[in-house]
Amino acid sequence: MDQGKPLTQHEDARSLLFRQLVSVVKEREPTVAQVLIGRTALDELASHERIPALQATGIWFQLVAIANELLAMRARREAEKLGGADDVVGSFANVIGEIAAAGYPAERVQQALDSLLVGPTMTAHPTEAKRVTVLEIHRRIYRKLTELEQHRWAPRERAQHIDDLRGEIELLWMSGELRLERPSVEHEIAWGLHFFREVIFEATHKLYETVEEALAHHYPEHVFPVPSFMRYASWIGGDRDGHPDVTAKITAHALAECRRAALNWYVSQVRRLVAVLSVSARVVDIPDEFRAALSAVLEHSGDAERIAARNPDEPFRQFCAAMLERLLATRGDGTGTSYPRAEAFASDLHSLQHALARVGGRKAARRFVRPLLRQVETFGFRTVSLDIRQNSTVVNRVLAEIFNLTDKAGAPDPGGPRWSERIRSALNSGERLDLDRACLSPEAREMLDLFDVIRDARAGLNGGAVGAFILSMTRSCEDLLAVYLLAQYCGLATAPDGSGTIALKVVPLFETIADLRAAPDILDRLLSVSIVSRSVRDLGNCQEVMLGYSDSNKDGGFLASNWELSKAQRRIADLGTRRKVRISFFHGRGGSVSRGGAPTGRAVAAQPAGTVGGVMRVTEQGEVVSSKFANRGTGLYQLEILAASVFAHSVKSRDEEELKAVPEYTEALEALTGMSQASYAGLVGEPGFIDYFNQASPVEELALLKIGSRPARRFGARDLSDLRAIPWVFAWSQNRHLLTGWYGIGSALNSFVTVRGDNGLELLQQMFERFRFFRLVVDEVDKVLYQADMEIARLYAELVQDDDVARRIYDKIAAEFALTCRMISQVNGGKLLPERFPAFKRDFDRVRPQMDSIHRLQVQLLREVREGNAPKRSVNSLLLSINCISAGLGWTG
Repeated sequence: MDQGKPLTQHEDARSLLFRQLVSVVKEREPTVAQVLIGRTALDELASHERIPALQATGIWFQLVAIANELLAMRARREAEKLGGADDVVGSFANVIGEIAAAGYPAERVQQALDSLLVGPTMTAHPTEAKRVTVLEIHRRIYRKLTELEQHRWAPRERAQHIDDLRGEIELLWMSGELRLERPSVEHEIAWGLHFFREVIFEATHKLYETVEEALAHHYPEHVFPVPSFMRYASWIGGDRDGHPDVTAKITAHALAECRRAALNWYVSQVRRLVAVLSVSARVVDIPDEFRAALSAVLEHSGDAERIAARNPDEPFRQFCAAMLERLLATRGDGTGTSYPRAEAFASDLHSLQHALARVGGRKAARRFVRPLLRQVETFGFRTVSLDIRQNSTVVNRVLAEIFNLTDKAGAPDPGGPRWSERIRSALNSGERLDLDRACLSPEAREMLDLFDVIRDARAGLNGGAVGAFILSMTRSCEDLLAVYLLAQYCGLATAPDGSGTIALKVVPLFETIADLRAAPDILDRLLSVSIVSRSVRDLGNCQEVMLGYSDSNKDGGFLASNWELSKAQRRIADLGTRRKVRISFFHGRGGSVSRGGAPTGRAVAAQPAGTVGGVMRVTEQGEVVSSKFANRGTGLYQLEILAASVFAHSVKSRDEEELKAVPEYTEALEALTGMSQASYAGLVGEPGFIDYFNQASPVEELALLKIGSRPARRFGARDLSDLRAIPWVFAWSQNRHLLTGWYGIGSALNSFVTVRGDNGLELLQQMFERFRFFRLVVDEVDKVLYQADMEIARLYAELVQDDDVARRIYDKIAAEFALTCRMISQVNGGKLLPERFPAFKRDFDRVRPQMDSIHRLQVQLLREVREGNAPKRSVNSLLLSINCISAGLGWTG
């Protein structure tokens, strides 16, 4: 390769990274270098060589992912160069081009824009194995590769860049992969805000510009006001479901840190404005209205004389310097008058932008002021809206404790008619809580302290800082009413007699199959409660509903989960229409396919027609956050794909044939779902299954891997129902069964065809071609089957102590796997995966040999560790193997 040329081929990036890694490793661990180049298998190494070999392999997987990200970015740029922005599939240019070509009028487009609200929601579930230190090194490596790619360097300069790249890989090697301590919630809060500072603040305003450019290109006769439609949220520091370390104090800390992050960003941006806006009053005529605005902002700055003296005849610079003083005061560092709310700061920016345009500086205003104005409109003084999540069991337990103290007759039984009557009566009368909190248990005091934090945040100057109260495991209307009553007890009611509203958005989270089926009835009863309907109306007449992909999968299997989620959305949306209440959905998706982690564009496009309506929230969990938002170009693309998909669905879905409800398809899916769920239940209910799961996977050892602050189980019980869905998926991925993404579907398809014959197969093939939901399910199952490996799975099955259990359950899984592979091939017409998803196959094939070797080593290590008294080296090797497998798959749970 010519050392003076930039990178032009993806293999150049990979081979360059590989050479540098081998060079770094060879200096330190010569034997390990043989593992990297494929001459020695990991499971053949001596015990003292395992850790460096696993570390080197894990780093290589990370470098491959960085190279793949570079390739994806390059492919998008090449597509745009050759055919224009419209050729980047899923982009706003592509989506709006299709909408314009289909003849949708500008009025319809504007309606969709006006309703658009897209809410990526950051969570810190125990799925992220990479520390911020490692993420920063990854980012520097990516940027160094882009520098090598974009410029023609002299050989000496290129050699220096490559040397810098090698230095970063050295740091990656020396930083180590394993956390010495489990991260605190405070660390996770800082981790989440890292992505805003590095990527999301900047990417968001560029996203709005992208929309404006696409609209101007495809609808040149119209001017579209594009609202600031992104609304970010977070669970980090607010999600206490089974997480004892998330306290009211931690939530208050999270709110403060999120506010600080936004203000710090604005301070840096206004300092830039002070530096660049050197417009002189001697050169341009300053509008009178701007002079009045300048006088007002100087008066509030607390330092008017110094600012005016320092920047004479430079009114724009003076204006920005005065804004800076007010921002510093808002942050708590200055002597001026703080901004009461973000809207006041935005108003000053509007004045600045308008005045710049009036004096002929339209491009300067667009370049320097407008991005900041868009950021303030989006992020306010909060960065994110912090959601609060708690389990219905805890909420009801706390309310029962309060009733036992306040009611002479004691608390009614939760779930009974007297319980419902008691809550409704208290809400109707505006009942207040009059008791000494010292009498309460720590759990109940903590709950009331949390509502105090929510009340104070909502009453303060940080608009929108608290998002929704999300009630996990919502099983009844009364579960939700209990949240409203606790909020009322803590001062969130707007009227003392129950005639007002509760100033809190309460969101049910429906997680199990049974709960999804009951959801419309639960919501119907909820919205019939007067104080709830008034509260919903007061908050925009929109009821948000969260859908749990993870627990529904664990409860009923992949197909049943996805179909029940789809049906629930249709039924809930119909309820909203009847109730004249807008329904918005919050999708609790994870990184893996079994937790809803299908490609964003396809996943949104497959939602039932009319159920998006411009508004959608999705969780961005764990390693998904770092894979999407570690670098600016990728971050912008990921945000664009999500927002453009929501926009496209909102405009087109009711007219799309592939989304229309076809009775024959619905009937078939009902049958398939029932058979699939029965097959899945048969496996989970098989005698010895829990022992098989615990012993044929590293699920118990995951607790040793300090990758998240959250416990793996909600309440500490040892049964399957208490296990969180994330470690459930994590464990099945580690042992390459991956059954959470396919089990039961083969039996269902086979039974359907057996009963209906050739006509049944033809119907399934027709559904695959014409029904978007079914095609997405089949495609994602096909990909998971490609990653699963029954020979590797057999090695893990041999860890099960009871030979009969091991043989019986493994044989059942392996038989279903073979059947599913055969049936998927029949349904999709025998279309081979390499033809349909070549990039997916290529990327996994690159790491498969090393992955197989790591699995064999992990089985050895599990044996050693479980025998007891294993040396620390074996434990650390095991933990590194878990990290490596996660890196190879690209997700953990």
